[in-house]
Amino acid sequence: MSLSTADRLVTILGSGPAGLTAAIYAARANLKPLVFEGPQPGGQLTITTEVENFPGFEHGIMGPDLMDVMHKQCERFGVDFEYDEVVEVDFNGPPFIVKTRGKSWTTEALIIATGASARLIGLPSEKELMGYGVSACATCDGFFYRGKEVAVVGGGDTAMEEATYLTKHASKVTIIHRREQFRASKAMIQRAQENPKIEWKLNTTVDEVFGTREKGVHALKLRNLQTGVLEEFKVDGLFIAIGHEPNTKLFAGKLPMDESGYLLPTPGSTKLQIPGMYAAGDVADHTYRQAISAAGTGCMAAIDAERDLAARGIEA
Repeated sequence: MSLSTADRLVTILGSGPAGLTAAIYAARANLKPLVFEGPQPGGQLTITTEVENFPGFEHGIMGPDLMDVMHKQCERFGVDFEYDEVVEVDFNGPPFIVKTRGKSWTTEALIIATGASARLIGLPSEKELMGYGVSACATCDGFFYRGKEVAVVGGGDTAMEEATYLTKHASKVTIIHRREQFRASKAMIQRAQENPKIEWKLNTTVDEVFGTREKGVHALKLRNLQTGVLEEFKVDGLFIAIGHEPNTKLFAGKLPMDESGYLLPTPGSTKLQIPGMYAAGDVADHTYRQAISAAGTGCMAAIDAERDLAARGIEA
Protein backbone atom coordinates (compact mmCIF):
# COMPACT_ATOMS: atom_id res chain seq x y z
CA MET A 1 0.00 0.00 0.00
CA SER A 2 1.30 3.44 -0.88
CA LEU A 3 2.41 5.77 1.89
CA SER A 4 1.91 8.77 -0.41
CA THR A 5 -1.09 11.09 -0.56
CA ALA A 6 0.02 12.54 -3.93
CA ASP A 7 -2.24 12.11 -6.95
CA ARG A 8 0.54 10.20 -8.74
CA LEU A 9 3.70 8.38 -7.79
CA VAL A 10 5.34 9.08 -11.15
CA THR A 11 4.54 11.80 -13.69
CA ILE A 12 6.31 12.09 -17.02
CA LEU A 13 6.56 15.24 -19.11
CA GLY A 14 6.91 14.35 -22.78
CA SER A 15 5.76 11.51 -25.02
CA GLY A 16 8.71 10.82 -27.29
CA PRO A 17 10.86 7.66 -27.07
CA ALA A 18 12.28 8.70 -23.68
CA GLY A 19 8.94 9.55 -22.10
CA LEU A 20 7.10 6.50 -23.38
CA THR A 21 9.90 4.11 -22.43
CA ALA A 22 9.94 5.60 -18.94
CA ALA A 23 6.17 5.11 -18.83
CA ILE A 24 6.41 1.45 -19.83
CA TYR A 25 8.98 0.70 -17.13
CA ALA A 26 7.13 2.68 -14.47
CA ALA A 27 3.84 1.00 -15.34
CA ARG A 28 5.36 -2.47 -15.16
CA ALA A 29 6.60 -1.54 -11.68
CA ASN A 30 2.96 -0.76 -10.75
CA LEU A 31 3.74 2.96 -10.30
CA LYS A 32 0.73 3.95 -12.45
CA PRO A 33 2.46 6.77 -14.32
CA LEU A 34 0.76 9.77 -15.87
CA VAL A 35 2.21 11.07 -19.15
CA PHE A 36 1.67 14.60 -20.38
CA GLU A 37 1.77 14.44 -24.18
CA GLY A 38 3.00 18.03 -24.60
CA PRO A 39 2.77 20.29 -27.66
CA GLN A 40 4.14 17.60 -30.02
CA PRO A 41 2.71 14.20 -29.02
CA GLY A 42 5.16 11.50 -29.97
CA GLY A 43 8.11 13.88 -30.23
CA GLN A 44 10.32 14.53 -33.24
CA LEU A 45 9.81 11.05 -34.70
CA THR A 46 6.29 12.06 -35.68
CA ILE A 47 7.81 14.35 -38.35
CA THR A 48 10.24 11.68 -39.56
CA THR A 49 9.58 9.27 -42.37
CA GLU A 50 11.29 5.85 -42.33
CA VAL A 51 13.33 4.82 -39.29
CA GLU A 52 15.77 2.03 -40.12
CA ASN A 53 18.09 2.14 -37.10
CA PHE A 54 15.69 1.34 -34.23
CA PRO A 55 16.36 -2.26 -33.14
CA GLY A 56 13.61 -4.78 -33.60
CA PHE A 57 12.29 -3.57 -36.96
CA GLU A 58 14.11 -5.58 -39.59
CA HIS A 59 12.63 -3.68 -42.52
CA GLY A 60 12.39 -0.30 -40.81
CA ILE A 61 9.31 1.52 -39.62
CA MET A 62 7.81 4.93 -40.23
CA GLY A 63 8.48 7.38 -37.40
CA PRO A 64 4.80 8.04 -36.60
CA ASP A 65 4.11 4.28 -36.69
CA LEU A 66 6.93 3.62 -34.23
CA MET A 67 5.51 6.13 -31.78
CA ASP A 68 2.02 4.70 -32.27
CA VAL A 69 3.31 1.22 -31.40
CA MET A 70 5.05 2.55 -28.29
CA HIS A 71 1.90 4.45 -27.28
CA LYS A 72 -0.21 1.28 -27.61
CA GLN A 73 2.34 -0.63 -25.56
CA CYS A 74 1.95 2.00 -22.83
CA GLU A 75 -1.83 1.67 -22.96
CA ARG A 76 -1.50 -2.10 -22.62
CA PHE A 77 0.22 -1.58 -19.27
CA GLY A 78 -2.33 0.94 -18.08
CA VAL A 79 -0.42 4.20 -18.56
CA ASP A 80 -2.63 7.28 -18.28
CA PHE A 81 -2.25 10.15 -20.72
CA GLU A 82 -3.13 13.82 -20.56
CA TYR A 83 -3.31 15.46 -23.96
CA ASP A 84 -2.19 18.77 -22.54
CA GLU A 85 0.91 20.85 -21.97
CA VAL A 86 2.35 21.58 -18.53
CA VAL A 87 2.74 25.32 -17.99
CA GLU A 88 4.05 25.39 -14.42
CA VAL A 89 5.81 23.14 -11.93
CA ASP A 90 6.09 23.86 -8.21
CA PHE A 91 9.57 22.61 -7.36
CA ASN A 92 9.04 22.68 -3.58
CA GLY A 93 8.78 18.97 -3.16
CA PRO A 94 8.44 16.12 -3.31
CA PRO A 95 5.58 15.94 -3.75
CA PHE A 96 5.63 18.35 -6.69
CA ILE A 97 2.69 20.25 -8.12
CA VAL A 98 2.28 20.02 -11.90
CA LYS A 99 -0.11 22.46 -13.56
CA THR A 100 -1.71 22.83 -16.97
CA ARG A 101 -3.89 25.79 -17.88
CA GLY A 102 -6.93 24.21 -16.26
CA LYS A 103 -5.82 21.48 -13.85
CA SER A 104 -3.15 20.56 -11.33
CA TRP A 105 -1.72 17.30 -10.00
CA THR A 106 0.68 16.31 -7.25
CA THR A 107 3.38 13.73 -7.89
CA GLU A 108 6.11 12.08 -5.85
CA ALA A 109 8.49 11.71 -8.81
CA LEU A 110 8.80 13.80 -11.96
CA ILE A 111 10.58 12.56 -15.10
CA ILE A 112 11.38 15.37 -17.52
CA ALA A 113 11.49 14.08 -21.11
CA THR A 114 10.48 17.22 -22.97
CA GLY A 115 13.10 16.73 -25.68
CA ALA A 116 14.80 19.27 -27.90
CA SER A 117 13.74 21.00 -31.09
CA ALA A 118 15.90 21.57 -34.14
CA ARG A 119 16.44 25.21 -34.98
CA LEU A 120 15.04 25.78 -38.47
CA ILE A 121 15.44 28.43 -41.13
CA GLY A 122 11.81 29.45 -40.79
CA LEU A 123 10.45 28.76 -44.27
CA PRO A 124 6.93 27.38 -44.77
CA SER A 125 8.27 25.03 -47.45
CA GLU A 126 10.95 23.78 -45.06
CA LYS A 127 8.29 22.87 -42.51
CA GLU A 128 6.03 21.32 -45.14
CA LEU A 129 8.82 19.08 -46.45
CA MET A 130 10.36 18.10 -43.10
CA GLY A 131 10.74 14.35 -43.33
CA TYR A 132 10.14 14.45 -47.09
CA GLY A 133 13.54 15.62 -48.29
CA VAL A 134 14.30 18.05 -45.46
CA SER A 135 15.98 16.69 -42.34
CA ALA A 136 17.69 17.89 -39.17
CA CYS A 137 19.59 14.65 -38.53
CA ALA A 138 22.21 13.25 -40.90
CA THR A 139 22.81 10.09 -38.87
CA CYS A 140 19.06 9.41 -38.95
CA ASP A 141 18.41 10.05 -42.63
CA GLY A 142 21.71 10.11 -44.51
CA PHE A 143 21.33 6.49 -45.57
CA PHE A 144 18.38 7.45 -47.80
CA TYR A 145 20.60 9.70 -49.95
CA ARG A 146 23.06 7.14 -51.27
CA GLY A 147 24.50 8.39 -54.54
CA LYS A 148 22.51 11.63 -54.38
CA GLU A 149 23.40 15.30 -54.01
CA VAL A 150 22.48 17.08 -50.79
CA ALA A 151 23.01 20.43 -49.09
CA VAL A 152 23.77 21.27 -45.45
CA VAL A 153 22.87 24.64 -43.96
CA GLY A 154 25.06 25.90 -41.12
CA GLY A 155 28.48 27.12 -40.12
CA GLY A 156 29.24 25.48 -36.78
CA ASP A 157 30.73 22.17 -35.72
CA THR A 158 27.35 20.49 -36.17
CA ALA A 159 27.23 21.50 -39.84
CA MET A 160 30.77 20.26 -40.46
CA GLU A 161 30.05 16.97 -38.70
CA GLU A 162 26.77 16.47 -40.58
CA ALA A 163 28.38 17.27 -43.94
CA THR A 164 31.33 14.97 -43.32
CA TYR A 165 29.03 12.15 -42.25
CA LEU A 166 26.81 12.60 -45.30
CA THR A 167 29.78 12.06 -47.64
CA LYS A 168 29.60 8.39 -46.63
CA HIS A 169 26.36 8.16 -48.57
CA ALA A 170 25.84 11.15 -50.88
CA SER A 171 27.76 11.73 -54.10
CA LYS A 172 28.13 15.46 -53.30
CA VAL A 173 27.50 17.61 -50.23
CA THR A 174 27.27 21.39 -50.45
CA ILE A 175 27.64 23.44 -47.28
CA ILE A 176 25.55 26.62 -47.41
CA HIS A 177 26.50 29.35 -44.95
CA ARG A 178 25.31 32.95 -44.68
CA ARG A 179 28.76 34.28 -43.78
CA GLU A 180 32.36 34.06 -44.94
CA GLN A 181 33.60 32.98 -41.52
CA PHE A 182 32.57 29.88 -39.61
CA ARG A 183 31.80 29.26 -35.95
CA ALA A 184 33.17 25.74 -36.29
CA SER A 185 36.55 24.77 -34.85
CA LYS A 186 39.57 24.94 -37.16
CA ALA A 187 39.99 21.18 -37.00
CA MET A 188 36.40 20.55 -38.12
CA ILE A 189 36.65 23.11 -40.92
CA GLN A 190 39.91 21.63 -42.17
CA ARG A 191 38.46 18.14 -42.13
CA ALA A 192 35.52 19.30 -44.26
CA GLN A 193 37.73 21.31 -46.62
CA GLU A 194 39.92 18.29 -47.27
CA ASN A 195 36.96 16.09 -48.18
CA PRO A 196 36.68 15.96 -52.00
CA LYS A 197 32.92 15.37 -51.85
CA ILE A 198 32.21 18.65 -50.01
CA GLU A 199 31.63 21.92 -51.87
CA TRP A 200 30.83 25.37 -50.48
CA LYS A 201 28.40 28.24 -51.02
CA LEU A 202 29.27 31.10 -48.68
CA ASN A 203 27.49 34.43 -48.08
CA THR A 204 24.38 32.55 -49.18
CA THR A 205 20.95 31.85 -47.71
CA VAL A 206 18.16 29.45 -48.61
CA ASP A 207 15.05 31.44 -49.58
CA GLU A 208 12.86 28.52 -50.66
CA VAL A 209 12.77 24.74 -50.78
CA PHE A 210 11.24 23.23 -53.93
CA GLY A 211 9.62 19.81 -53.83
CA THR A 212 6.57 17.78 -52.87
CA ARG A 213 5.79 15.22 -50.19
CA GLU A 214 5.25 12.66 -52.94
CA LYS A 215 8.56 13.16 -54.75
CA GLY A 216 10.76 14.87 -52.18
CA VAL A 217 13.06 17.87 -52.62
CA HIS A 218 14.48 18.69 -56.05
CA ALA A 219 15.94 22.20 -55.71
CA LEU A 220 16.58 25.22 -53.49
CA LYS A 221 16.25 28.93 -54.16
CA LEU A 222 19.52 30.47 -52.99
CA ARG A 223 20.30 34.14 -52.45
CA ASN A 224 23.83 35.55 -52.56
CA LEU A 225 23.91 38.12 -49.76
CA GLN A 226 26.70 40.12 -51.39
CA THR A 227 25.23 40.42 -54.88
CA GLY A 228 21.54 39.74 -54.27
CA VAL A 229 21.57 37.26 -57.14
CA LEU A 230 19.04 34.43 -56.91
CA GLU A 231 19.89 30.92 -58.03
CA GLU A 232 17.93 27.70 -58.38
CA PHE A 233 20.24 25.04 -57.00
CA LYS A 234 19.41 21.41 -57.71
CA VAL A 235 19.68 19.00 -54.78
CA ASP A 236 17.96 15.81 -53.65
CA GLY A 237 17.88 16.68 -49.97
CA LEU A 238 18.42 19.50 -47.47
CA PHE A 239 19.88 19.03 -43.99
CA ILE A 240 19.43 21.82 -41.45
CA ALA A 241 22.40 21.98 -39.07
CA ILE A 242 22.05 25.26 -37.20
CA GLY A 243 21.70 23.66 -33.80
CA HIS A 244 19.05 22.33 -31.44
CA GLU A 245 17.23 24.02 -28.60
CA PRO A 246 16.29 21.93 -25.55
CA ASN A 247 12.71 22.37 -24.40
CA THR A 248 13.66 23.60 -20.93
CA LYS A 249 12.22 27.12 -20.68
CA LEU A 250 9.81 25.86 -18.03
CA PHE A 251 12.76 24.97 -15.80
CA ALA A 252 14.95 28.05 -16.31
CA GLY A 253 16.44 29.20 -13.03
CA LYS A 254 15.05 26.15 -11.23
CA LEU A 255 17.25 23.30 -12.43
CA PRO A 256 20.95 23.19 -13.37
CA MET A 257 21.59 23.57 -17.09
CA ASP A 258 24.59 24.02 -19.35
CA GLU A 259 25.14 27.17 -21.40
CA SER A 260 22.83 25.87 -24.13
CA GLY A 261 19.95 25.06 -21.78
CA TYR A 262 20.35 21.27 -21.55
CA LEU A 263 19.57 19.75 -18.16
CA LEU A 264 22.51 18.38 -16.18
CA PRO A 265 21.75 15.11 -14.37
CA THR A 266 24.13 13.69 -11.80
CA PRO A 267 26.86 11.83 -13.74
CA GLY A 268 26.04 8.15 -14.06
CA SER A 269 22.32 8.60 -13.44
CA THR A 270 19.26 10.54 -14.58
CA LYS A 271 18.81 12.26 -11.21
CA LEU A 272 18.58 16.04 -11.10
CA GLN A 273 19.62 18.42 -8.33
CA ILE A 274 16.18 18.28 -6.72
CA PRO A 275 15.49 14.82 -5.21
CA GLY A 276 12.59 13.14 -6.98
CA MET A 277 13.27 14.79 -10.36
CA TYR A 278 14.89 13.04 -13.31
CA ALA A 279 15.86 13.90 -16.89
CA ALA A 280 15.63 11.56 -19.89
CA GLY A 281 16.21 11.86 -23.61
CA ASP A 282 17.27 14.82 -25.73
CA VAL A 283 16.44 17.34 -23.00
CA ALA A 284 19.73 16.28 -21.40
CA ASP A 285 21.61 15.01 -24.48
CA HIS A 286 23.23 17.34 -27.00
CA THR A 287 25.62 14.66 -28.25
CA TYR A 288 23.73 11.62 -29.56
CA ARG A 289 20.11 12.74 -30.07
CA GLN A 290 18.94 9.31 -31.24
CA ALA A 291 15.63 7.58 -30.55
CA ILE A 292 17.36 4.52 -29.13
CA SER A 293 19.60 6.49 -26.75
CA ALA A 294 16.58 8.52 -25.61
CA ALA A 295 14.66 5.31 -24.95
CA GLY A 296 17.59 3.99 -22.94
CA THR A 297 17.66 6.99 -20.64
CA GLY A 298 13.88 6.75 -20.28
CA CYS A 299 14.38 3.25 -18.92
CA MET A 300 17.09 4.53 -16.57
CA ALA A 301 14.91 7.37 -15.27
CA ALA A 302 12.04 5.03 -14.43
CA ILE A 303 14.37 2.65 -12.59
CA ASP A 304 15.98 5.56 -10.72
CA ALA A 305 12.54 6.83 -9.71
CA GLU A 306 11.33 3.37 -8.63
CA ARG A 307 14.39 2.79 -6.45
CA ASP A 308 14.22 6.25 -4.88
CA LEU A 309 10.53 5.87 -4.07
CA ALA A 310 11.21 2.50 -2.46
CA ALA A 311 14.04 4.00 -0.42
CA ARG A 312 11.59 6.62 0.87
CA GLY A 313 9.12 3.89 1.83
CA ILE A 314 6.72 4.77 -0.99
CA GLU A 315 5.47 1.79 -2.99
CA ALA A 316 2.56 1.06 -5.27
